[in-house]
Amino acid sequence: MLGVAFRLAFRELRRNLLRSMLTMLGIIIGVAAVIVLVTLGRGATQQVTERIASLGSNLLMITVGKRMGPGQRSTAPAFKLADAEALAREVSNLAAVAPQATASSTAIYANENWGTTVTGGTVDYFPVTNRQIAGGRIFTASEARSGAAVCIIGDTVRRQLFGAQNPLGMHIRLQKLSCEIIGLLQAKGQSSMGRDQDDIVIVPLRTFQRRIAGNNDVSLIQVSARDGVSTEEVEQDLRRVLRDRRHLSSDEEDDFNVMDMKEIANMLSGTTQTLTGLLGAVAAVSLLVGGIGIMNIMLVSVTERTREIGIRLAIGALEKEILLQFLVEAVVLSSTGGLIGIVLALVTSSILATVLQVPWVLDLPVIVEAFVFSAGVGVIFGYVPARKAARMDPIEALRHE
Repeated sequence: MLGVAFRLAFRELRRNLLRSMLTMLGIIIGVAAVIVLVTLGRGATQQVTERIASLGSNLLMITVGKRMGPGQRSTAPAFKLADAEALAREVSNLAAVAPQATASSTAIYANENWGTTVTGGTVDYFPVTNRQIAGGRIFTASEARSGAAVCIIGDTVRRQLFGAQNPLGMHIRLQKLSCEIIGLLQAKGQSSMGRDQDDIVIVPLRTFQRRIAGNNDVSLIQVSARDGVSTEEVEQDLRRVLRDRRHLSSDEEDDFNVMDMKEIANMLSGTTQTLTGLLGAVAAVSLLVGGIGIMNIMLVSVTERTREIGIRLAIGALEKEILLQFLVEAVVLSSTGGLIGIVLALVTSSILATVLQVPWVLDLPVIVEAFVFSAGVGVIFGYVPARKAARMDPIEALRHE
């Protein structure tokens, strides 16, 4: 009986092919929209997680100043190199400590110039921030201590100043400092905040302080906790040491911030997941609209086929067989639309992921759920027309013109 119902359903769909396609359009768009939005949302979440992870493993960032309200400014004193040395000495479970200072500057080579960010750091800057060298080398501990005029440049700076040339051994000028390029950073692309991580020049911290900044200030200290160590415990130890060094009494607030990158990653991932869920829910509304379209067309079909229904009932067809026939037609409409929507969604999401430069994350459970939901829409919205057809009076149906 079920096989006969499917054969009759496909026959009716082929008979009114254009009307069937227009009826399925709402389901196609609904399924495609849900899958595309969820796929892109999952890709964006993965991209945020990967970009934050690229900043460093078990990373904590310590900045100067307490959290202030809008329009307020902190007058907290800057860190010194001795603060970073104290953290490395007094806080256990630290893999590395990387103090750094940053300033905007113009890098000049021959007739080319490029506005970039100059960062002064120690040897530990590279493992803490997970920066790899694509060519050349990092500066040595002796170069860092003596404040040697050496630098390492990012891929964006290399491209803007040197084009296809190999810049190793060349000299660039940063304000009054002329430094030799000894290394090239491996490209990392944009950060989760949209900043170009390759638009950077790294010099030894003492070189930066003496030749560029003209002071001994440290604006940021990044620390990396050992593997398997709780970053919450490390954060407490960091606060204890810094409060002692900055002579803060027990009733005074911290005049510095300690940020755990894991917390930031979880917050950003949670935000993107919530937005993905909301967008998916909005897209799912179009599935309901498509279901209403199916119900309308099935009601029209029942009216058009009243005489056919009357003949079937008169020659012995049962109500449940008529009910099954029209219910199967509705399910075939919605399921076919769901399958077309899935194919359309996979193609569209793949293209959009390339255009938006986010990972294409195939989520099979979402695809299955979207298809099941589309079939369910056919059952729910096809039941009313099917019941109307099954409850017809055969005599009245045969009289229908």
